[in-house]
Amino acid sequence: MKKKILITLSIILILCVGGFGFYVNDYYHAQGDALEILNHQEVKQVNSNLITLTPQKTSDVGIIFYPGAKVENTAYLPLLEQLEKKGYNCYLVNMPFKMAIFNKNAANKIIENYPNIKHWYLCGHSMGGAMASSYVSKNKDKVDGLILLGSYIYGDVSAQDTLTIYGSLNTSVKKKIDYKKNIVVIQGGNHANFGNYGHQKGDAKATISRKSQQNQTIKAIDQFIKKRLN
Repeated sequence: MKKKILITLSIILILCVGGFGFYVNDYYHAQGDALEILNHQEVKQVNSNLITLTPQKTSDVGIIFYPGAKVENTAYLPLLEQLEKKGYNCYLVNMPFKMAIFNKNAANKIIENYPNIKHWYLCGHSMGGAMASSYVSKNKDKVDGLILLGSYIYGDVSAQDTLTIYGSLNTSVKKKIDYKKNIVVIQGGNHANFGNYGHQKGDAKATISRKSQQNQTIKAIDQFIKKRLN
């Protein structure tokens, strides 16, 4: 009897492990135009968990980016490259299992390893935004502000210190926002087009181009940070 129970438990364990393995390996891959940016001079693969983008002109402002759930981190390189061109140091995190929930404190090590940065902003897309918000709520002394893409404030973070950007077609996010400060709605934008990873299941089809959505996002982020620095 005990042997049968052990065999049954072993089978259940194998199925659970196998199911989890399938789930975490079924993710949205970065498209070719995003991967090409890895070869650009300003981009550096520090290690398997971090990619940095450093502007030519020295800056003491850094943006740490948390990717959306089950999205390859490199899918956000086109967005971050444009921020780097605006003069911001960018730090792109590769989350365990492509899920920010497993390492929401990833910003700690980055902040510690780059003491030359005096003004930190934490930015995240979707679940990455939720985890970035959770981090900021408990580490307000370490960061100057929070930037949310297709996400909303989670935890004790002031709307005054947060920039929230979402596409008008992303109604699920709109329903969750109960504050009014620093909100940018991109008309015709959807949930997925902050990154370059193609269509996301359940997402509305955008009526503007991905480039347009990202350009408007860059402009809003640049204005938000510059206003806070002045």
